Amino acid sequence: MKNRKKFNEINVIPFIDIMLVLLVMVLTTATFIKQGVIPVDLPNAKESDKKDNKKEIHITVTKDGKLFLEKREMTPKTLEVELMKIDKEQTVVLSSDKQAVFQDFVTVMDILKRLKHEQLYIVTKD
Repeated sequence: MKNRKKFNEINVIPFIDIMLVLLVMVLTTATFIKQGVIPVDLPNAKESDKKDNKKEIHITVTKDGKLFLEKREMTPKTLEVELMKIDKEQTVVLSSDKQAVFQDFVTVMDILKRLKHEQLYIVTKD
């Protein structure tokens, strides 16, 4: 009879080595992407449609219910009037204090929806 060697265990060390290498690659790449450090030399185009890069519009809701449009305090009505003057394609950044009344946040969202502003970012803290 031949002596057969039984495999009661699986050697996981090569698997762990591969996983550590993959983890290092992902973390390194994610760091570069987040910081925007990856250098990219973009090609030049002679004919292109240049769009105006419009700045973002910032709306802030404080914990005591005050509304600010670009650091100017407003009521919901004046905010709506000011937002009517802004192009619907303009990006709106909405920051709301975590202790703010949810109704104040909903009021701003209703105004933006009524005026058909769809380029909206809501700022949160990591």
